[in-house]
Amino acid sequence: MVDHLVFFAVREDASPKEVRDLLDSIRGLKDEVPGTMDLSVGEDFSGRSGDYTHALFARFEDAAGLKGYMEHPAHLAVVEKLEATTSGRIVADYEF
Repeated sequence: MVDHLVFFAVREDASPKEVRDLLDSIRGLKDEVPGTMDLSVGEDFSGRSGDYTHALFARFEDAAGLKGYMEHPAHLAVVEKLEATTSGRIVADYEF
């Protein structure tokens, strides 16, 4: 199994509509990208994430599943939205 974690910071000037669209697009990846076993995204409520406002979790059966996700057109479209709506992100992938 492979977990994919992304922490990102929404720009302060991003509109609520832009943020909703981004989160809905991310959530849609679970059904759009084959091999995505689980996926969730949400806003941090704890205040413990430093400058990162949101987090994404996705799980794949193996590294090939993650690779397919990373190259999928739906994911690439979400990355464009991330780049337009966020001011920074950090990614971690691990196998277990």
